[in-house]
Amino acid sequence: MEDKIRLQKFLAEAGVASRRKAEELIADGKVYVNGRAAQLGDKVDPKKDSVTLSGKRIKRETQNVYYMLYKPRGYVTTMRDEKDRKCVAELIRNVTMRVYPIGRLDRDSEGLLLFTNDGDFANALMHPSRHIQKVYRVSVRPAITEAQITVLTSSLMIDGRKTMPAEVRVVSREADKSTLEIVLYEGRNRQIRRLCEEAGLETLRLKRVSIGQLSLGKLKPGEYRELNPGEVAALKRESGSY
Repeated sequence: MEDKIRLQKFLAEAGVASRRKAEELIADGKVYVNGRAAQLGDKVDPKKDSVTLSGKRIKRETQNVYYMLYKPRGYVTTMRDEKDRKCVAELIRNVTMRVYPIGRLDRDSEGLLLFTNDGDFANALMHPSRHIQKVYRVSVRPAITEAQITVLTSSLMIDGRKTMPAEVRVVSREADKSTLEIVLYEGRNRQIRRLCEEAGLETLRLKRVSIGQLSLGKLKPGEYRELNPGEVAALKRESGSY
């Protein structure tokens, strides 16, 4: 008989959300186990217990899947939006498995976004202790100065905790704008935009071009594809999720 597992782990393995988001759903009273409102810390038997989210029965997926999407600007990183904004779920609607995004890109940003139903993989990839490299191509205005580069490579206080310093390389510098390559090793909320604000720079365009060894390649905005086994294995090695 299969041992009971934590409810948030069950929800993550079912492709509902990451464990952290699953905990929020439980705390908000949206998850029921055998007709009873669930509590944080509850465990379930995947074979016997009935788990529902907002009245819909949840079943754990038996196969893990991994996708990458080129998220265009103008889409929010969520599978459902209460404000009726365009969301990334519309772009991968032909994926038959229930998947959710790993991390996020804000509405005005674009680029590489990963999706999976593998909760452990998602958790490991997002965990700040893994320091997985994420590379962004950023256009700013006006032309950047050395003093502003110093600001961009400095730590920033976000939600009461300092960020890891970013790496910055100037790709091109014109009279009134510059293109930068910025490397982050943790994903903090709007970190690049906040750094640019601190430096007195206007962010014109922000695109994530790679996560670890995985890059956008030839994907166009709005396109997605499934990761091949080698790409999944490389990301698992980097995140320690084997």
